Amino acid sequence: MAYITTPDLKAYLNIPTGTTTHDTLLAAFIVRAQAIIDGHCGRTFEAATNTAKYFDALSDVDGRTLWVGAHDLASIASIYNGDDPYTVIASDEYVTEPRNGTPIYAIRLLGSSGVSWTYEEDPENAISVTGKWAYSVTAPADIQQATIRMASYLYRQRDNAGDLDRALLAEGRVILPTDLPGDVARILKPYVREI
Repeated sequence: MAYITTPDLKAYLNIPTGTTTHDTLLAAFIVRAQAIIDGHCGRTFEAATNTAKYFDALSDVDGRTLWVGAHDLASIASIYNGDDPYTVIASDEYVTEPRNGTPIYAIRLLGSSGVSWTYEEDPENAISVTGKWAYSVTAPADIQQATIRMASYLYRQRDNAGDLDRALLAEGRVILPTDLPGDVARILKPYVREI
């Protein structure tokens, strides 16, 4: 899913909504802007579909806690525990960390659940978590704003493609920086994944 729509970008660029001449180009710039933001931050900010990721029952588990923090997790659809046969862990048998926000970085089994992280034959890939693997289900508002700014920046520089490797100056002022626009970089700074 895109963090913003073509009409969002057209409104920002003050392009009349009835004009469709640049819609394909604008849509392409939205995709590129989103890829630049995801690449800069080292994460994806929105997920539309559930996918499964697998975890090791030994190295990814610490007691009752499964650590999924190497991946951003926005929501959980199902958890399967043990490699043969898999056992479903019901949603009332665990809590997430953080409890009321995203991205989820850990799944902690409740002490009252009577369930533990386990495996039968091989600990590798013994635990399966299916969910929306992203920072959030819908991109945060400031990420949407950064996407609009980045896409508009790409759109406006299309006529200056030969000058992308250096800053452009006009009357002694930088009018096209060599890196992310400053306001986009400031918006993204708290979202950059620390490795």
